[in-house]
Amino acid sequence: MTSVSRQFIDLPAGTIHFASCGSGPPVLLLHQTPRSWDEFRDVLPLLGQHFTAIAMDTLGFGDSSKPLPVRDSIEGWAEVAMSLADALGLERLAVVGHHTGAAIAIELAAAYPQRIAGAVLSAPPWVDAERRARHSRPAPIDNVPRQADGSHLSALWRIRAPWYPAGDIELLERFVIDAVKAGPRAAEG
Repeated sequence: MTSVSRQFIDLPAGTIHFASCGSGPPVLLLHQTPRSWDEFRDVLPLLGQHFTAIAMDTLGFGDSSKPLPVRDSIEGWAEVAMSLADALGLERLAVVGHHTGAAIAIELAAAYPQRIAGAVLSAPPWVDAERRARHSRPAPIDNVPRQADGSHLSALWRIRAPWYPAGDIELLERFVIDAVKAGPRAAEG
């Protein structure tokens, strides 16, 4: 199995953390909010057997720096992702996005069609106003205000547990860690 290396790179918008492995055609993996590269931790070495697989932490999530206000949008995150591709010398690449990452992948394909070789979208979010209204919830699933006694941590755990395989404590714990790192921004997904 291909080993994963983790790195940081300074870009004009901030410091980006990413994990990568393998060699071959480049594939950029884009996580959902509030996750991080860790969402792709288990698949990264598998992709690395045939591709240069790169999983970045979106600006403001994981171990990447907090965004400047101008970058805090799907368009801004796509611009930062392309800046990472530029810094890594990737002229053409495929993108894989899950939830929020799928929206970023769509924006990358629309804004940089000559650079994007292909896009794989997993569970893209509703992006038009009509569908968002039809499928809206009273509050985002991860909208759990921080509490001085730490009770928000168990609340996040309880809210997310039904979405994870029963008994897979490690996977759920990885989500909660990412949500805690995101702070109040966890609910943006």
